[in-house]
Amino acid sequence: MWLSEATFGSGKEAGFGGIVAAAGTSISAFLGGWDTALKLLVFLMVADYVSGLLGAIKNKNVNSEVMFWGGVRKGIVLRVVALASMCDQFVGGDSPIFRTITLYFYAGREGLSVVENLGIFGVPLPTGLAKYLERLHQKGQGEDKK
Repeated sequence: MWLSEATFGSGKEAGFGGIVAAAGTSISAFLGGWDTALKLLVFLMVADYVSGLLGAIKNKNVNSEVMFWGGVRKGIVLRVVALASMCDQFVGGDSPIFRTITLYFYAGREGLSVVENLGIFGVPLPTGLAKYLERLHQKGQGEDKK
């Protein structure tokens, strides 16, 4: 047999990998696709969570309940993205308007939170990047004033 166990791993490993791949594909589809905007939001969510945890450690005020509910909140945000994607599908059309607004809003919000967390460590952020994150947040709120 030219395809060996070394290629795909054992049956259990291949089965687990298949389950993970199927779950990832399903979640990605549920969220409207794994595009750059969703990647940015997920990156910022992870960066916010990690930088918040590190900031709490630095300030010696780590609270497991706060961390738990912060994670729950991020899960709810992803459900709102899924809802926005479903609304786009419901109204039809080619443009994911509700999803895009939702992603702008939450990416801007998460980005601003990361900026605050970086301030705890004294890490400056380029002004242009901070302004861009603020503009993203404003676009999501329908307040884009360029």
